[in-house]
Amino acid sequence: MRFSDLLDAVRRQPQELSIPASWAQGRASFGGLVAALQYEAMRARVPAERLVRSLAITFVGPVEPEVPVSFEVDVLREGKAVSQVLGRVMQKGQVVTLIQGSFGASRPSEVAVTAQSAPEMKHWDDCQELPFIEGVVPEFMRHLAMRWSVGGLPFTGNTSRQMGGWVRLRGDQEEAVGEAHILALVDAWPPALMPFLKKPAAGSTLTWTIEFVQPLLELSTLHWCKYLVETEHAADGYGHAAAKMWSADGRLIAMSRQTVTVFA
Repeated sequence: MRFSDLLDAVRRQPQELSIPASWAQGRASFGGLVAALQYEAMRARVPAERLVRSLAITFVGPVEPEVPVSFEVDVLREGKAVSQVLGRVMQKGQVVTLIQGSFGASRPSEVAVTAQSAPEMKHWDDCQELPFIEGVVPEFMRHLAMRWSVGGLPFTGNTSRQMGGWVRLRGDQEEAVGEAHILALVDAWPPALMPFLKKPAAGSTLTWTIEFVQPLLELSTLHWCKYLVETEHAADGYGHAAAKMWSADGRLIAMSRQTVTVFA
């Protein structure tokens, strides 16, 4: 199933959905997809004029592929401009992912601060793409394309604090990019600690906070987006990293922060 097919499925029936094995990430389903599906269930419970401003995501446990999962939503509070919403991804009677979302309507303000300039990167045509090799890279990578411009590939012993390049969905079917797509594009990149390692080891995201620049840019799934993450600290098997994503012409799309685990 394509990304858009899964989004359509959760919009129709959030209480019963199985994520295909083609979207697996080891023994779990791709976290960016899980977050995107839960976001869509939350979005349906909030007035359209209240745009998502931030999501705080905790991956409690792995979401097994090919096993029914449900997406529950509680609206915690609806104020004059902001809705606070809690989403729970449930599988086998247990919470596997929690998302707390803040949705807010726009209002007049005297404060306006422009984003800092996007970093310069080589054109995507001049960058190395991470190929999809079945059994070598995670299954979900058959659906996403990434091209490296900054830092090293996973498990290459590269000690740069920064990693990044270009990302988009694979395929030639064009559709508008929404917040669910942005979740998948940002989380497609491996944990920022992976390039430091000299041999394969397990790693995963523990917590993830993402903030969206609203209104969203008018982008399509055929457009490349620029991504850069910086590891700020790592010790004792945990790392802390901050990232941003921009359009190809340098306009800020989202800001992300993750606590990641590494078993090496």
